[in-house]
Amino acid sequence: MSAGLPRSCRGSDLSAPKDTAIKTIRKFGLHRRVRQLGPGLITGAADDDPSGIATYSQAGAQFGFSMLWTVVFTLPLMVAIQMVSARIGYVTGRGLTANIKAGYPRWVLLSVVGMLLTANTLNLAADIAAMAEALRLLVGGSAHVYAVTFGLLCLVLQVFLPYKTYVRWLKWLTLALLAYVAVVFTVRLDWWQVASEVVRPRLPAGAEGHEVLLMVVAVFGTTISPYMFFWQAAQEMEDTSENKPHTRADVRHHLRRIKADTIVGMTFSNLIAFFIILSTAATLHAAGVTDIKTSAQAAEALRPLAGEFTFLLFGMGIIGTGMLAVPVLAGSAAYAVAEAAGWRGSLTLRLDRGEGRGFYGVIAAATVGGVVLCFTPTDPVKELFWAAVINGVIAVPIMAVMMWLASRADAMGAHVIGPRLRRLGWIATAAMAATVIAMFTTS
Repeated sequence: MSAGLPRSCRGSDLSAPKDTAIKTIRKFGLHRRVRQLGPGLITGAADDDPSGIATYSQAGAQFGFSMLWTVVFTLPLMVAIQMVSARIGYVTGRGLTANIKAGYPRWVLLSVVGMLLTANTLNLAADIAAMAEALRLLVGGSAHVYAVTFGLLCLVLQVFLPYKTYVRWLKWLTLALLAYVAVVFTVRLDWWQVASEVVRPRLPAGAEGHEVLLMVVAVFGTTISPYMFFWQAAQEMEDTSENKPHTRADVRHHLRRIKADTIVGMTFSNLIAFFIILSTAATLHAAGVTDIKTSAQAAEALRPLAGEFTFLLFGMGIIGTGMLAVPVLAGSAAYAVAEAAGWRGSLTLRLDRGEGRGFYGVIAAATVGGVVLCFTPTDPVKELFWAAVINGVIAVPIMAVMMWLASRADAMGAHVIGPRLRRLGWIATAAMAATVIAMFTTS
């Protein structure tokens, strides 16, 4: 019957434009949402660095399912504290260090920057050593040579190539971490037991209580790390300088974007952490391997899935996350020192034009310092674990300073953090502090 109708009125032709329009709307809607993901997503991806992988693996191997609660508990706290740091950077248009310099005594500034530099350099060393050891497992050779190579490669990329450019390629290597998710579905698990351990973990007491608290501090420290605060605030500051908002409506819109970006990034990070603990508990702990001393032992958690390609998959994950995290560690230290010294600091500066010599000098010093520490006789797995513990300890005073700063109207204007975010941020700070204090009092 439609044969006699004009072409513009035929049913088949009416549905085609409609379908095309729906697809276009969906396409651009998804595209717009993906484009809104930026500093939060990258920070979350960098959080699952080699230090994180080693710490989560050790937690699963040593305590089984009993440590799963830690990454569930820290998720809302991690989201809250990262939102606080991001808001400070975006609203003020300055990094954390510049805000601390403007609003606190000099000794507070020097203490915060000193703690960050110490923790970041140790974390850099641990991550580079782990990357070198992962490559040695794959192809043999000298881990020390690989450490120097990775350090130089990261340094050259940071100085001569914008981080946002090469992160587009490197982030694909981090997809190897999804192997830990797949491992869980290749082994037999009692999911009811897993769920009950998350809600009511069975943790040893007595003499082993200190070991439990040490592991909790390590997990908290590698999950809620100081370098992440400084990095996300600096990246939001960079975005502000490129496209400074003009109205309060613009600011509210960008704060909503920050919230969505941070939630997605931190959820991805903790989801991977959850499955690393779960897979190592289901494989290594179940097989009686309760103390991981080498990277090869940590890699064995992937054996049920990868078989003879176990080391390849493990190596890709370690190297990929390391290449993402090392620039974040060195960059966050450089932002902190540059702001404290009053230098201009930005990853958009061009060294070939004589820009940012001090800023890039700090990046070089932190990276070289990390490489030098790789030549110590300490085992890479132990270095990664203790780097996480140190991050957990120094995070407490830095988080407290951030929370006071974000609640001050003279710094944040009309955009001081609201009651809900303030409560979550202080709960995160108190939880970190209580765990660290308990660890020291039981040692």
